[in-house]
Order: sequence, then C-alpha cells, then structure tokens
Amino acid sequence: MSIDLRDFRVEPDTSVRLARRATRIDPLYQDRKDYEERLEAGTRRLSELQQKLYAHDRHSLLVIFQAMDAAGKDGAIRHVMSGVNPQGCQVFSFKHPSEQELDHDFLWRTQSALPERGRIGIFNRSYYEEVLIVRVRPEILASQKLPDAARDDKSIWKKRFRSIVNSETHLHDNGTRVVKIFLHISKKEQCKRLIARIDDAEKNWKFSPADIEQRAAWDDYMKAYQACFEATSTREAPWYIVPADDKKNARLIVSQILVDTLGALDMHYPKITPAQRREMLAIRRRLASELE
Repeated sequence: MSIDLRDFRVEPDTSVRLARRATRIDPLYQDRKDYEERLEAGTRRLSELQQKLYAHDRHSLLVIFQAMDAAGKDGAIRHVMSGVNPQGCQVFSFKHPSEQELDHDFLWRTQSALPERGRIGIFNRSYYEEVLIVRVRPEILASQKLPDAARDDKSIWKKRFRSIVNSETHLHDNGTRVVKIFLHISKKEQCKRLIARIDDAEKNWKFSPADIEQRAAWDDYMKAYQACFEATSTREAPWYIVPADDKKNARLIVSQILVDTLGALDMHYPKITPAQRREMLAIRRRLASELE
C-alpha cells in the first residue's frame, strides 16, 4: 500500500484547522507481520540513503518532531531510525532553557546542535517551543530577559515566525534539508496513554503532572499549532501533520517522509579518477600476493 504524503503535508499559505485533520486513518498495513516488513524495508532504504548522504558530504537533514505529550515522538524516532548508523545520526531533546540559554536569542541554543554535512539531525522538540508553549504560557515569555519593548510587542509571534522561516531558508540554501513532523494525537487517545503510564509501573517514569497542566490548555495549544503551521510551512521546509492515534501508521508515514526527502537529493558516491583507480589496483595486487 503506497503512502501519498500530499495527504499530510501543509502547503504554503494555506489555512490549517487541526479539528478537520485526521488523528486516525485506515491502517497502511495488513497485519503486524506486514507492518514489521514495511518498517524494516523503510529503515533499510533510509540506511542506504544515509550512507550516500555521508559519502556525498554536501547535504544534511534536520528532522523536527513536535507534538502534544504522549503522541509517540520517542517511539517514532527509535523505530524509524533503528537501522541508521549511529555515527551518522544525532538526536537532541530540548527542554526548559538554562540560564545561559536565556541570555541569548531564542534560536541560539539549537544552532550548535544543527547537523553537519553528511549527517541526520533530529530535534525532539525544538525552537518551535518558542511559538507554542511560550505563547500559551505567557509567564515563560516574561522570564526570557527580553527588552520590555520586545516582550510587549503585539507582533512578537509574527516576528518570531519570520525569524524561523529566514533561518530555515538559510539552512536550505546551504545544503540542510529541513522537514518538520507534527504527530497529531486526539485528546481521547492521549487520555488513554496517560492512564497507561500511571497503570504500568514500567511506564511511571514517563508520567509527569505537568502533562495534565498542558492537557488543560489543549484548545490553546491547537490554536498555537495552527498559527505556527500556517506561518512556517514552506516549500523548502514543509510541515507534515501525521495522524498519530495508531503508532504503527505514524511510524510508516514518518519513515516515508524521511526516505522521500533524502531520495529527492542529487547525491552520489565520490567518483574515483583513473589515476586513483590504477593506484587502488596496484595496492590490490600487492595485498593479493600476500595470500599466495
């Protein structure tokens, strides 16, 4: 069963209403065995593309995951990236900013974590928190040591959106492909998963009372996400709204997004000159003579 990613991509300059976007779709797999085979095929292809990305050394891939709590970000990253060489992939999680980070602009702390050419970088949450949770909880904005005029500016979110788009355009122009994934979970499914975290002793560590606080502001978060998608989904750095009530479906879609993004790059293994080839063959003959 093929996956048409146009069903999930947010086209530039379009209106987004998350209530009209599915959190669950028909299974993209027939059964568990079929799911595992499809996911394995995706991870195998992703591994091949990552090796070529590393060898070509002209591009990098930045994958940003955003979602409400319990939407499955960690699981998607773990399952989809399971076949990729760890040397070619880095995962960063961004939580509450430190004092040092608060002394810089809101994009500063992610800059040093950007992937090098030839590598895949994954942000589990990102600078987008600065137009999501910070927008929903104004007390966080008040703690960011901004000049009064900047903090009180009613256009602050529009300016932050512009900074983000400009930054992602700059990255694209310099070889980094940016793809942004929102795992779209329903409030009912989130409720089930939070209960599971409480009931299962091995999942207790995942539960935080803060999750309930965020859940209470669900509608505000949906509005913040909608504004974010409308302002920052571009042709160069698109957003994908991935139905996440079915974790298996979500992982298959995420895998396809990454495979298609890397597959669209003009990548090749470095070409060997005739002189280099002759030298290699001469070395091969010397090595082969040791086996005689």
